[in-house]
Amino acid sequence: MSRAAAVSVRAEKLSHRYGRRATGVTALDFAFEGCGAVAVTGPNGSGKTTLLRIVAGLLRPSAGRATVTVDGRERAAARRRDVLGLATPELSFYEELTGVENLVFAAEARGLSAPGQAAEAALAEVGLSAREGDRVASYSSGMKQRLRLAFALVHSPPLLLLDEPASHLDEEGRDRVRELVARHAARGLVLIATNDPWEVQLAERRLELCGRGLGDPA
Repeated sequence: MSRAAAVSVRAEKLSHRYGRRATGVTALDFAFEGCGAVAVTGPNGSGKTTLLRIVAGLLRPSAGRATVTVDGRERAAARRRDVLGLATPELSFYEELTGVENLVFAAEARGLSAPGQAAEAALAEVGLSAREGDRVASYSSGMKQRLRLAFALVHSPPLLLLDEPASHLDEEGRDRVRELVARHAARGLVLIATNDPWEVQLAERRLELCGRGLGDPA
């Protein structure tokens, strides 16, 4: 993404239930527009990851709606993958392939014109260039976390959804996260799902979930 994009994420009476008993999110209403970073916080089970998955178009809400608009064009859930990048602990890779092979595969699947170049740039941004030729099976948990972040960045999306982005990272890795959030927040929108005070301070706005819907939009 070479220029700032006009990005907005909105929710209207958004709810999601897992079966009859478990509630993910309930009656959420919010709107975040323009460039910057938003920390989505709340206790375990309050729906942070659920909300990111709904915004990403991977999970259909039980009621209400979540919309993503980029440069004045609303994106249907099934077509949001082109404008957003998602890094989540659930993301896994082909262990027998190298880090760069995994990322090139992802770039090709997205139809990028120069997948190798895009993969190299994303790996450099997360500080993984020196180990890009090693098989993922040999990666530490921190290196796999960096690869998840690179996966989200590979197509330079205007919207980043990061679920506990600094998990398993050392001090140098956290510095990389701080830098990439600041860089992407300057030209797009970043949503960070977290309970880590260090990650919360990366954002200038906050959405607090209390397990029963919207807590405190600040």
